[in-house]
Amino acid sequence: MLEQILRPVVPEVQWVARAQWHITLRFLGNADPEVAVAGLAAISWVDLAPIEVHLGPVTQALGRVLMVPAVGCDDLASQIIAATAGVGQPPEDRHFVGHLTLGRFRDEPSPSLVGFPVATSFLAEEVLLLSSQTRPEGSVYEVQARFLLGAGRGGVPVPRELSVPRE
Repeated sequence: MLEQILRPVVPEVQWVARAQWHITLRFLGNADPEVAVAGLAAISWVDLAPIEVHLGPVTQALGRVLMVPAVGCDDLASQIIAATAGVGQPPEDRHFVGHLTLGRFRDEPSPSLVGFPVATSFLAEEVLLLSSQTRPEGSVYEVQARFLLGAGRGGVPVPRELSVPRE
């Protein structure tokens, strides 16, 4: 459904590729991946059931971002924020706004792209720890660890070999 949203090729917008779509539950900044994995491993993933996430009802502007609201992951985000409070960049002092970023604008988002109807949902069964590299064509994400939600899936963190460049 999200792929049906018009994506005009214009210099003032940088569209996010489908492979890069995600919902950020907590931004850690330049955190040590091993410390981040340890913080996230403190969460009782076995006790957390998969979460139904609802996208929509329409595209919206969030600053210079065109996004789709994502409802249903507030409690999970709160647990992650609490577990990683001492990891990386301090948590933002604002209410969590679940969203999926579709594009970034140089200036204000075009009114023609705001308000596009979106109504879909999906079952989130895992949380990923991602590292990010900013490139001219947009950010590229790499999975550092996976945390499965619920006892039925094991609920055990499955860290990948960490390959984030050290500075």
